[in-house]
Amino acid sequence: MCRTSEIHITVNRSSLVCFLFGGIMTAVLLSAFNTNYLLSFPGGWSRLRKHVVERALLVPGIGSSAMIPVSNPLMEWALTGPKLTSEPKVLKGETLAALHQAIDAKERGKKEKALKLFQHALALDPSHSDVLNEYGEFLEEDDIVKADHLYTCAVLLNDSHPRALSNLRRTSNKVAEIDKEMFDKIDRKLAQFFEISESSRVFERARQEFYYLQIYHTTAIEGNTLTLEQMRSIMETGLAIGGKSILEHNEVLGLDAALQFINNTLMQRIGAITVRDILAIHQRVMGYVDPIDAGHVRTTQVFIGGHVPPPSTEVEELMDEFVEWLNSEEALLLHPVEFAALAHYKFVYIHPFADGNGRTARLLMNLILMRSGYPPVILKLSERHTYYEVIKKGNMGDIRPFIRFISQNLDAMLNAYIYLDEDRDHSIAEVKDKKDVTVIDGG
Repeated sequence: MCRTSEIHITVNRSSLVCFLFGGIMTAVLLSAFNTNYLLSFPGGWSRLRKHVVERALLVPGIGSSAMIPVSNPLMEWALTGPKLTSEPKVLKGETLAALHQAIDAKERGKKEKALKLFQHALALDPSHSDVLNEYGEFLEEDDIVKADHLYTCAVLLNDSHPRALSNLRRTSNKVAEIDKEMFDKIDRKLAQFFEISESSRVFERARQEFYYLQIYHTTAIEGNTLTLEQMRSIMETGLAIGGKSILEHNEVLGLDAALQFINNTLMQRIGAITVRDILAIHQRVMGYVDPIDAGHVRTTQVFIGGHVPPPSTEVEELMDEFVEWLNSEEALLLHPVEFAALAHYKFVYIHPFADGNGRTARLLMNLILMRSGYPPVILKLSERHTYYEVIKKGNMGDIRPFIRFISQNLDAMLNAYIYLDEDRDHSIAEVKDKKDVTVIDGG
């Protein structure tokens, strides 16, 4: 029986049909899916070129106009964008020795030794196209997706590298098919998800538990040390936890307020997502923590590890253009999971707020998913390292690992609901013991 996937609320059938219409249309168009994301970046987006290279979205066509229509606006941007390197780098010293030893071990059939040596060479120089390409060739037989990513990085660093280009042309279509199969599998499970009865007590119980887990994990990823039990106690009793900071309590209250706003307001409204909506989400996320800056874009430069977001003077314009893209035909023609993941990535790259960007990005991503009928994704604390790594890979030029990461976590959420519904005797706690249903990790 069709019903919504948001947490804690029930939407009537007519509203659900409206929300799902876009998802149904994208499913019809999914057969045309490939890695050529037809996105355009008007105006100020061009200034992001010096911050992020999105050419990896189009790499299969670099050097081969027959593979990607030149009318694709992003293709034109890619070919005229700045190069990451002007001249091929020269391998030196220990890196060269490690690479030669890895190739030698590979040729002698010593795969484990070769793997360690390739990893060592890559750690010594992660931005050398020869190392990336050789490592990709070593991995391709067993892991074509990872090999394709390495070839992609090699081409981004040196777009005239003949072997990397040749390898990428060979693997890109195969990997695109793998990605399409991933979306197809998710949509088959979505159909099963819709068959779960609205009146199922198991479903309602699971939805409530996942609500708590959503708050726990998304705050824990940002460093909150409250356990799941402590966080739940705060929400259920309103009493403070001894030995825990006021800040950590307020982070939990803020996430709860933001989720309630999404469920009770944004999910009840049909129409475009606006900058005001995003500011309203952030205002609730940070309202208890930093009431002065909550709901306001940053006015200073910030630095996030190795990533330097755009200057604060450009944030308002970039947010306007980001929202324009969110509601554009190009974005809405993407598969909903792909669309949601790209929205998350683009948002955190702009990094419009002084704090609370990650939490707001995950809420925005889930709003997009829920409007297309999917359950919200829970990104677990135990996967924080992987989460940051795939974002970093996006910053390097290949956003596909991040999209796959979100897809895998959504697949796990669907598995959890389906698993619980198939056998009513299963408990929420049992989900954590299933290898393919890994959404419980409360700590």
